[in-house]
Amino acid sequence: GLSAIFHGKRFMEYKTLRDGARIPMLGLGTYKAGGGEGERVVARAAELGYRLFDTAAMYGNEDAVGRGIRASGIKREDFFVVTKLSHKSYGRAEAAVAESLDRLGLGYIDLMLLHWPFGDYYAAWRVLESFKKKGVIKSIGVSNFDPARLIDLINYNELPPSVDQIETHLLCRRSAERKWMDKYGVAHMGYAPLGHGVKNSMLMLPEVRRAAAKYGVTEAQIALRCQVQSGVIVIPKTVREERLRENLDIFGFEIDKDDMESLAKLDKNEPFIGTPDAPEKAEAALLW
Repeated sequence: GLSAIFHGKRFMEYKTLRDGARIPMLGLGTYKAGGGEGERVVARAAELGYRLFDTAAMYGNEDAVGRGIRASGIKREDFFVVTKLSHKSYGRAEAAVAESLDRLGLGYIDLMLLHWPFGDYYAAWRVLESFKKKGVIKSIGVSNFDPARLIDLINYNELPPSVDQIETHLLCRRSAERKWMDKYGVAHMGYAPLGHGVKNSMLMLPEVRRAAAKYGVTEAQIALRCQVQSGVIVIPKTVREERLRENLDIFGFEIDKDDMESLAKLDKNEPFIGTPDAPEKAEAALLW
């Protein structure tokens, strides 16, 4: 179910995960935001009203994210912190989880994901299950898992994932994947919700521009609002203050049914990042 609360002047919607945890529907992605800059951006985002932060061992910035959250002066329990275990560490998952906990320095992790379905991810999943039972990780999930791998993981393990985080945006809505996630009670979290890079022309499409003009908001706000209304938890990444504010400010309007249908037709079902079932992806994963 969805619920909503105010943070000062900011409004935020929440989803309740299958394990009872409440996750904000919008947060900050931190890929490539490390060091002092990462710390500053996270602290500023927290001041502006962000409560969900997404990082990963592979990003090399868990320490910066943890420092930014601590620097905000806001209570730890108000935050929902997501990190990911690298597939390179699945064989030593227990130590790798301890390292993430240490780097974040926040006492516990709200949600830990297996980053990719490569390597011995069954062994790693069972380690996450044990940490969840101890309460050191509150929720566990996966990232970049296609439905077949997701169903397989659910069928042959004790605890099901609460979340699958996959690339999702207006040109790649993941409708087929979503049907399976919904069937198995797995929340849909979308990374790269505004696409990839400055060359991305998604926000220039006539349907998006028309909707932005109609609701008096920006094209990026239409893209994010459309996904949140579809039940997707979004984590747009930015280091710019005006974008931090803009991305967060999507809860004061609702896109009507006709416009949602018009935006749905933009779906080409083509992820920029590629899917893990591509042989080239599995081969490249050895080098990451």
